[in-house]
Amino acid sequence: MKASVGVSVVFCLALLGLGSAIKCYNCKDYMGTCTKIRDCYYDDACVSVYERGGDTYRQCIKYSDCDFNTVSQKFPKLSSFKFSCCTSDLCNAASVTGHSVVGILLSLALFWWCVL
Repeated sequence: MKASVGVSVVFCLALLGLGSAIKCYNCKDYMGTCTKIRDCYYDDACVSVYERGGDTYRQCIKYSDCDFNTVSQKFPKLSSFKFSCCTSDLCNAASVTGHSVVGILLSLALFWWCVL
C-alpha cells in the first residue's frame, strides 16, 4: 500500500511540470557569474556552450536543436566547443543550484519511505 501511494505521489509531481515553459540563464560570461534570466518557450531547453579556453554562452534553445550540428550553426564563430542541454528551470547555471539538491534529497527520502 505504501509503495502504491509513493508511486502515485511521484507521478503526480512529475505531471505538474509538463507543458510549462522553463527559465534559463541568458548571457555570455567567462567566470560563471551570469545573473540574467529569460523565460523560454514550452518546447525549449537551456543550453550552455563552453568555448575552449574562453567564454560560456547560456541561453534558451529549441529542445530539438540540442545536437552538435545545430549548435555549431548557431555559434559559427566558435571553432572548438562543448555544450550541454537541460530541461529544468535555471539548469544551465555555472554550479549546482539549491533546487537540484533539494530535489535529489526529496527523491531519496521518498524512495526510502516506500521501501520501508
